[in-house]
Amino acid sequence: MGVLTTAGKNTVLDSGLPATLYAALHSGAPGADGSANELTGGTPAYARKAVTMAAASGGSRAATGAVTFDVPAGATVSHGSLWTAETGGTCVFTDDLPAAETFAGQGTYTLATTTLSLTD
Repeated sequence: MGVLTTAGKNTVLDSGLPATLYAALHSGAPGADGSANELTGGTPAYARKAVTMAAASGGSRAATGAVTFDVPAGATVSHGSLWTAETGGTCVFTDDLPAAETFAGQGTYTLATTTLSLTD
């Protein structure tokens, strides 16, 4: 079985993904297509947030900065995903967050880092 070189991984990450993706938060596993358990509601309302992705390096591509979400009261934030559009679109990445956080009241959640990596 062959493997992609680091240069190959960088090429795939740079040519296969747009420079801007949209981060989403989930209260449970996003599922195979990423659409399960995405947060909704709140005042101000939860919405996906645009993230700018840096050029790939070392087989990884990272967001260039943190994003802050409005989270509705009673929500638990446990997973994140990246999408090609602010609404609808295609999910290209899902992951567990380091620690689940439950919000008794309306609050904010800051996703400090997001990195996509291709591994062998």
